[in-house]
Amino acid sequence: MLGHSQAFSGFSVDDLDVARRFYGETLGLDVEESGQGDMRMLTLKLGSGALVFVYPKENHTPATFTILNFPVDDIETAVGELERRGVALERYSGFDHDEKGIVRVGNGGPAAIAWFTDPAGNVLSVLQEN
Repeated sequence: MLGHSQAFSGFSVDDLDVARRFYGETLGLDVEESGQGDMRMLTLKLGSGALVFVYPKENHTPATFTILNFPVDDIETAVGELERRGVALERYSGFDHDEKGIVRVGNGGPAAIAWFTDPAGNVLSVLQEN
């Protein structure tokens, strides 16, 4: 029934202007803003053609799970660039992080993953697939 639908995802942030700068300038994504007043929102246009909507929410609570994964060819280079741009990596208990904050996974999952958060506290990752 929905197999041909152009599905999209969305999540909230506590400050849309800060989110626009982070996703557009820090991460280098194509970001468009639309609407006005309480109906403002951002559209993140990802390289795959996917769209992600980001909307302000006064009582925003950050997602405690990964809301966006960014596949990269070289995770060490991606992590280095994130750090150069001022993004701090997260380290979660139960995972064996290397000195850069990268977790080597394998076993059918991505080869490596590193997590970070946006300014609203939502969890994102870069991952290198096998």
